[in-house]
Amino acid sequence: MDKPCNRQWTPADRRPLVTVGPFGLSVRDQALEADVQAGLTAVEEGLLEATKSEVPFITEAAQHLVRAGGKRFRPLLVMLAAQFGDPYAPGVVPSAVVVELTHLATLYHDDVMDEAAVRRGVDSANTRWGNSVAVLTGDFLFARASQILADLGPEAVRVQALAFERLVTGQILETAGPSDGRDPVDHYLDVLGGKTGSLVAVSCRFGAMMSGADETVVDVLTQYGERLGVAFQLADDVLDIASDSHESGKTPGTDLREGVPTLPVLRLRERAARLGLPDDIALCELLDSDLTDDVRHAEALAALRAHPALEQARRDTVRYAEEARAALAPLVECDAKVTLLELCDAVVHRAG
Repeated sequence: MDKPCNRQWTPADRRPLVTVGPFGLSVRDQALEADVQAGLTAVEEGLLEATKSEVPFITEAAQHLVRAGGKRFRPLLVMLAAQFGDPYAPGVVPSAVVVELTHLATLYHDDVMDEAAVRRGVDSANTRWGNSVAVLTGDFLFARASQILADLGPEAVRVQALAFERLVTGQILETAGPSDGRDPVDHYLDVLGGKTGSLVAVSCRFGAMMSGADETVVDVLTQYGERLGVAFQLADDVLDIASDSHESGKTPGTDLREGVPTLPVLRLRERAARLGLPDDIALCELLDSDLTDDVRHAEALAALRAHPALEQARRDTVRYAEEARAALAPLVECDAKVTLLELCDAVVHRAG
């Protein structure tokens, strides 16, 4: 079987680019593009099948976010990581369905915790049906993911269980806040490693593992996914401040208005504590005020956009993306590797 990772690639290669996946990602090899697209189509079918219930109302609630769409970032990573083994191995698509179901389940729960009104351009489940239904629907998705996982073997169950423990721990740490004497930025990066990095890492791990790739390749791709996941969330932090709604598809300053301490805000507070500059202290005081007021919110957003803390957060994003890029160095040069490297660039591009 002639797989993309068995064909050498060099920078001089001039094959036409094909667009696939989130961010308008460019793929240079049509065979790889076909594999990825076929895999993502199968994942979509698997998601709809996994969210069906004998109870029509449960089906409606469980498919609410599936049908709303999304980047399918994690399934994409499963498909790309599988290129380092046999991408047609029977466990590849089911494992991608598992990680996406897990991700979707956390969104139902997150929207309840955040009291979010909208998700992916549609009413959130808690807005439409109430908090109890939203929480229980998330639990239903976890249950369906577990059923699929059970057929993938005990090692897959163990990997997912450890990742899920990290995910929940990250969420709890975010809610609890940093302990006394703990650096808030370090605490926040640990939170992101659990909340986001863990499941992105498992996506890469499952793709490589289910395809039968060598254990060293599995480890490399897992490390890559962990760092890319954190970079992806940090880019979201920057976007919340820097983008307009047309660019990002979301209302700018949403986290700011809700008092969520994202990295640009944490970098501002760090600088204010270190340097004691009056302007920094005044901006911190503004952020501590009632930002549900549109005038104050607009003032805070404009001030943060012009503040060095935003550029520092961009540099942090680039650093994690570069660590993800460096993690791939041991892998053979091939189109799948090039695409994974381009994902690092795409994440950084999102942060400007």
